[in-house]
Amino acid sequence: MASTTATPEAALRQRNVPASTKKAKNGISSDVEIDKVPNAVTPAKSGSELEYKLALGLITGLAFLTRFWGISHPDEVVFDEVHFGKFASYYLERTYFFDVHPPFGKLLFAFMGWLVGYDGHFHFENIGDSYIRNKVPYVAFRSLPAILGALTVSVVYMIMWESGYSLPACLIAAGLVLLDNAHIGQTRLILLDATLVFAMACSLLCYIKFHKLRHEPFSRKWWKWLILTGFALSCDISTKYVGLFAFITIGSAVCIDLWDLLDIKRPGGALTLPQFGKHFAARAFGLIIMPFIFYLFWFQVHFSILTRSGPGDDFMTPEFQETLSDNIMLANAVTIDYYDTISIRHKETKAYLHSHPDRYPLRYDDGRVSSQGQQVTGYPFNDTNNYWQILPPGPDDQKLGHHIKNHDLVRLRHIVTDTILLSHDVASPYYPTNQEFTTVSIGDAYGDRAADTLFEIRIEHGKQNQEFKSISSHFKLIHNPSKVAMWTHSKPLPEWGHKQQEINGNKQLQQSSNVWLVEDIVSLPADHARRAKPEKKVKTLPFLRKWFELQRSMFWHNNQLTSSHPYASLPYQWPFLLRGVSFWTQNETRQQIYFLGNPIGWWLASSVLAIYAGIVLADQFSLRRGLDAMDRRTRSRLYNSTGFFFLAWATHYFPFFVMGRQLFLHHYLPAHLASALVTGSVVEFLFSTDSAEPDYQPGKSGKKVAPATKRRLSARERLAGQSMAGAWIATAVILALVAFGWYFFLPLTYGYPGLTAREVNQRKWLGYDLHFAK
Repeated sequence: MASTTATPEAALRQRNVPASTKKAKNGISSDVEIDKVPNAVTPAKSGSELEYKLALGLITGLAFLTRFWGISHPDEVVFDEVHFGKFASYYLERTYFFDVHPPFGKLLFAFMGWLVGYDGHFHFENIGDSYIRNKVPYVAFRSLPAILGALTVSVVYMIMWESGYSLPACLIAAGLVLLDNAHIGQTRLILLDATLVFAMACSLLCYIKFHKLRHEPFSRKWWKWLILTGFALSCDISTKYVGLFAFITIGSAVCIDLWDLLDIKRPGGALTLPQFGKHFAARAFGLIIMPFIFYLFWFQVHFSILTRSGPGDDFMTPEFQETLSDNIMLANAVTIDYYDTISIRHKETKAYLHSHPDRYPLRYDDGRVSSQGQQVTGYPFNDTNNYWQILPPGPDDQKLGHHIKNHDLVRLRHIVTDTILLSHDVASPYYPTNQEFTTVSIGDAYGDRAADTLFEIRIEHGKQNQEFKSISSHFKLIHNPSKVAMWTHSKPLPEWGHKQQEINGNKQLQQSSNVWLVEDIVSLPADHARRAKPEKKVKTLPFLRKWFELQRSMFWHNNQLTSSHPYASLPYQWPFLLRGVSFWTQNETRQQIYFLGNPIGWWLASSVLAIYAGIVLADQFSLRRGLDAMDRRTRSRLYNSTGFFFLAWATHYFPFFVMGRQLFLHHYLPAHLASALVTGSVVEFLFSTDSAEPDYQPGKSGKKVAPATKRRLSARERLAGQSMAGAWIATAVILALVAFGWYFFLPLTYGYPGLTAREVNQRKWLGYDLHFAK
């Protein structure tokens, strides 16, 4: 082999250099290659392989130690264990529940409970409830995220190793995750983020291994790592929808890869369009179609397990609820007849349709004028002012004893005030574009105002002539002349409206918030024959219909998570660790769990991200001025490999800036992992220089031989001929500082030992809102 010692000339070169030394083409790459040619001598395999394996074993052992140490403390429900522990119990009881997150992570918890023989009797109702007293195998539940969290550290190490980085770089990247208090804290409790972060890290590792096989397309290994990348991506998005960001990361890399394959001047030779089509189709199958199939599979498992009626029923349509056994809605549904007196309740806000003698004010605060009609409001409590008699459209209609059906026209008579519900072209109190709802006398209702008192019963997903039933028929009340839907919202009216909810006519008919239901037929005696409950057969629905309905409900409720939270934070605060989250406190022992990252590690990683951006900008400026301060291989790694990690950080961080829902520090964990990868690679860049390796070797005749196939350099070969002392010193200093930060904040992560007020105050580095025990 030619000498691998870097030459002084390689330190700074002019722009016009031979093609063999020009900057590598942009594209996501995680490896460094040299050409292997006929008669070339293959470099001896480095002994560093054993060093890497020993370091991996040590890192993995420490990861399990830091995650499992004291995992049984506290023996109480902590923070969001109230949700995800409860969901595992519902799975084991086969009771239907609703959650805004996909089912994969929760199914894993249920599987762990099933393995240890747990029956799901405890429902994790309150933070602080005792696991010991309620005989809950909570250590088994917590062991699942602890295992995944420990393996995440190993995967981070393997990402760096597979990407061809030196041992110090691998240790720095893995060490930043190993000794991070946020990663440890989140993986010691019954929470979903350990599964999410592990799947995200696996997707990066699998894609890197797949990309390294790009010169062996369609081989068995190539297909294996492509499918495994897709499976990891599917597990990511099947745990939380923010897993979509991993798709963006990998998808961006794939687009650049395909763009390079399309190049007619690519080094490996031009591909024909049919060949390119095969590459495109294979990636689409492995990274889109297969992940979607896996994603659907977890929902099929979800539906197959949850067959009994439960707390999630109210989020679903009556048709969906009819697929669940023991459903209260099915048992209590009664067909509604004309002249029945009913109570009507809003599905979303749970407020009853209500009226009382008080009138709307003549003028509202903004100067608009009302009709001064009788107030119609939403009231959260059961009351006689919630009773309405349902009447046929005409005064002489012989409808007594007739069932009401879908699309029938009706009038609603308020029992207490003996007036008829009406809507008209007068602006509502809060919404100038929505119609006011009021009531008028019976004489007016059947006289001049007859048209304005007619309403259509429009059952959701109802069929023609479908009977209108209490509880099970979710419906929209459509004002017949103006075609607005009766609607309410949670903002209370002023004092003149007794702080009750506004009722108005919404022109947007398709909104799900327009849906109401009849809670009870109050005029029907309890022993009436119509209330008889014959045994009803559980119905079935096609899987895709159930899936689409659940998806719509999940997305809608996820977008409604906009209320304030005392520990919510904003994305700009995360890289600098400006806020944490209080998970659990115990005044008697002065113990607390405060979710916070390792400040030293986070500030270092965030600083290195800025350094990386500065290096790239400086390099681009130098190239513009005709100066080439890097060799080809170093620049290729800086832009492609480190750039891939930087892309993963950016795609897992910046989308949160456009989200309107509640956000917390744990949302930054995937991005933090990516920043650890960037840190390891940048430290190597700063403390080492790639050796200059020629792009060809002379054959026996002394002539240049064209490159044939590619072989990747190990880190030992790539960094041959130079001292790694600087990199090792930097690694030792960084890990020592990070270890200090981990140990200093350890009591807040593990929940013990208890801290005095003085010790708590010492840990309020940036004014963290820690709990001071009395």
